Amino acid sequence: MKFAFVFPGQGSQSVGMMGKYKELPAIHETFSEASDVLGQDFWSLVNEGPADLLNLTVNTQPLMLTAGIAVYRSWLALGGSRPILLAGHSLGEYTALVAAGSLGFADALKLVRFRAQEMQRSVPEGVGGMAAILGLEDAVIEAVCHNVTARSAQESLEAANYNSPGQVVVAGHKSAVLKGIEIAKEKGAKRAVMLPMSIPSHCRLMKPAAEKMQQRLAQTNLRLPDIPVLHNADVQVHDDVDTIRMMLTNQLYSPVRWVDTIKAIAAEGVTHIVECGPGNVLTGLNKRIDRNLQYLSFFDGDTVNQARTVLS
Repeated sequence: MKFAFVFPGQGSQSVGMMGKYKELPAIHETFSEASDVLGQDFWSLVNEGPADLLNLTVNTQPLMLTAGIAVYRSWLALGGSRPILLAGHSLGEYTALVAAGSLGFADALKLVRFRAQEMQRSVPEGVGGMAAILGLEDAVIEAVCHNVTARSAQESLEAANYNSPGQVVVAGHKSAVLKGIEIAKEKGAKRAVMLPMSIPSHCRLMKPAAEKMQQRLAQTNLRLPDIPVLHNADVQVHDDVDTIRMMLTNQLYSPVRWVDTIKAIAAEGVTHIVECGPGNVLTGLNKRIDRNLQYLSFFDGDTVNQARTVLS
């Protein structure tokens, strides 16, 4: 049996999400390690909140990385086999690289906190935005973005996440996003709504952050992954550390090609895809991409234990 693991990104977090895993091995140890690295009590934050503090990008990104690695380490500690392929949605790509042995956990924690800080600095509060558009073909949404951007040299709008057929997230200047929503509805979108995110990820507004990340990544030790990792920016596996650094840099202003990622995983003969981490957002998307695959979510301790039988 061939199976792959995918790791969720920002948006899957919630107060109390790790309480469902607290009896698993490696959960507390991993959170303690993260707290020591960044000097912050992550276990209290994830279990007690408050939600506003948990949802701050500078906290969410290292927390989601920690959660994904804690669950993955627990899977291995319980005797689970290693997957043949890894991928992660946006921030989840860092989790995948840690699981693959390409990036040290401590280094990854520092990187994603730095990433979050630079993303926020790149676009002042209220200037950028993101919106989910449902029920339109990708080409129609891309045309909407082009239409909005062509109207003004001061505004930009781009497809940021190709999440599933009929679900694309766009990002850019807030005024452009609002205009895009209006046009998308005129084009027949079933739904087009602003997302509660002030940072317009995966668009050209993130290029200043990408430049800072490029400098930081050049100083970070990476090694070749033990398990192949599909990257968001080009949906390819790379066996050169400088190229991996480039992919992490490009990821900030390139769209997340999740539909293509799941198709690429299926093309490798994978039969099961496991969402490793809190929630089941990716599993919902994946089912709409390829109905022929089997999907599991490690959303609590029971599902992790049960999967050992399925994936044996």
